[in-house]
Amino acid sequence: MDILSAVKSAKRVVAMTGAGVSTMCGIPDFRGPKGLYREPGAERIFDIDWFERDPRVYYRGCRELVYGLSDFKPGPVHLALKAMEDAGRLDGIITQNIDMLHQKAGSSNVWEVHGSPIVHHCRRCGDAKTFDEIRAMIDANGGLSHLGEDYVPRCKCGGAYKPDITFFGEALPETAFAAAHELASTADVMIVLGTSLTVYPAAGLPQLTLRRGGKVFIVNGQPTPLDGYAAAPRIADLAEWAATMLDSFK
Repeated sequence: MDILSAVKSAKRVVAMTGAGVSTMCGIPDFRGPKGLYREPGAERIFDIDWFERDPRVYYRGCRELVYGLSDFKPGPVHLALKAMEDAGRLDGIITQNIDMLHQKAGSSNVWEVHGSPIVHHCRRCGDAKTFDEIRAMIDANGGLSHLGEDYVPRCKCGGAYKPDITFFGEALPETAFAAAHELASTADVMIVLGTSLTVYPAAGLPQLTLRRGGKVFIVNGQPTPLDGYAAAPRIADLAEWAATMLDSFK
């Protein structure tokens, strides 16, 4: 059975997205050959102990990669998933990405299992600010291109604002992961898009669909550990898949 037929006949369809969906939009893959994690000292940038010690490490390392995200637009896969949702053929999206592009595309049931910069919290008093508010603070202090090396967005109490991205040393967001677990456990069809399924525990979610007898389809440029368990041969071209879905559900 092909993906389109499975989607049209299923009672419950879930999508799981990874970095490949975002690189189509021009966003660098953190783990790719030229990604952030290849840079010297990169392990400190998303480390909670380092953030507590010196939040400048994060803000220096991510000023462009995170706070430049507002300049990117949803790509073909984001738009295809929105079309599927509008047609009543998609029940939810589980994403490993932190770029907020599914929400920007208009998808309504998105669960970010690695956290999100949509909200930032002060590490001292817990005050919350939105991504747009933090970006406005950055813009008011020179913007992305002229921001001082020591600049950190701070609360009135003096505490540093940290994005609700899951840093190394922090637990995954409980509500989001529980919702993702529920979606995966009850799906008749899961479509895995743009992820190599190597980062756990998120990579284990498709196995929940398989265990309950559901079908997993994989659309990814590189092989994954679950290719042999998929309901059809892996599709390598995300753009081609997105075009097919858009044509079918527009």
